[in-house]
Amino acid sequence: MLPIDAAQRRARLTARHRLSPAARTDDLSALVDDLVCLHSTDPVSVYLSAAARMATPALDPVDRALYEDRTLLRHHAMRRTLWVFGPTHARLAHHAATVDVAAVQHRNLAAQLAAGGYPADTYARARGEIHDLLAAEGPLPAREVGLRLPHLTTPVPIGPGESPLHSRVLLVMGFDGEVLRARPTGTWINGQYRWAAADSWIAGGVGEPLPKRTAAAGLARAYLRAFGPATRDDLRWWAGWTVATTTAALTDVDAVETTAGYVLPDDTEPVAPQPSVALLPGLDPTTMGWRRRDHYLADELVPHLFDRNGNGGPTIWVDGAVVGGWAQRRDGTIATRLLTDVGSEAAHEVESAAGRLEALLGDVRFTVRFPAPMQKELLA
Repeated sequence: MLPIDAAQRRARLTARHRLSPAARTDDLSALVDDLVCLHSTDPVSVYLSAAARMATPALDPVDRALYEDRTLLRHHAMRRTLWVFGPTHARLAHHAATVDVAAVQHRNLAAQLAAGGYPADTYARARGEIHDLLAAEGPLPAREVGLRLPHLTTPVPIGPGESPLHSRVLLVMGFDGEVLRARPTGTWINGQYRWAAADSWIAGGVGEPLPKRTAAAGLARAYLRAFGPATRDDLRWWAGWTVATTTAALTDVDAVETTAGYVLPDDTEPVAPQPSVALLPGLDPTTMGWRRRDHYLADELVPHLFDRNGNGGPTIWVDGAVVGGWAQRRDGTIATRLLTDVGSEAAHEVESAAGRLEALLGDVRFTVRFPAPMQKELLA
């Protein structure tokens, strides 16, 4: 097998994830496509993941790409996670992963509606009314949809609690790709969104149907281009696939096995290392791109930077490896802590990067959605 060591993996990561100054770009579509997609469970991650890779870091261009130009869109996909994609990868992810997630959501909703005594055609009727409303008057927040369609606000039992019918229907329509999350109801750090009819928000919505195997091969190709070498287990975990789907996708893209995992057949040449320093937010796609992370993350750093569920917090990267963490304090300062000796020059660059992040955020204060243990220490 082709030998690829940890140092080469870090060199690939630095270049392909645009962490080095020479690789940064203000082309947000290219930036997001190069990472396949950005995590959007925490809305702050989208903006700071993009800004960390921009030649001229700024927040407004991300806002424009999401809500004005609509060259990026927000959609549930792999592992029922909320992501931001370019249209091409959104289509691949939808048909390779989201369709299966949506099927589970449909079964759950059908059981909940039956438990609540609703007629069998309730979802179909409610979906049609909501789509027509959003197409005519949207985007609208869920609360406004309920005000416009009050007969769809009756309770649906969910475990020990309940949820309004229109909220549950909107969620399932989102998994189906019929509606998309538009501009938030508050500022860019807010995670409550308006809903838009997908075909009104972006031409073609999430795209024409694709056979799952075709879509899975396309998604695997994009993943390996960004994250290869990666093991079969890395890809299976990232995509939320079965072993069979993962194995078929690797076969379909003619993946080449190396000592570190699989790469694409045209991706066997070494990549020159480039120096880099970056402060990445919680749930950044680089931090969360592999299940096995020993090529960029020492075992002793994990308890400081990841919560018990495996969610990565804000991290400091030097030359393709995690070396510490950071947090925004109440006064807006960015507190950093290095857990690895990186030398005085890199340490100085870390402080400079923290200063630039402070300036970028200005008066904005945010809370990390999934804080790592180090956050408490840095905020104390």
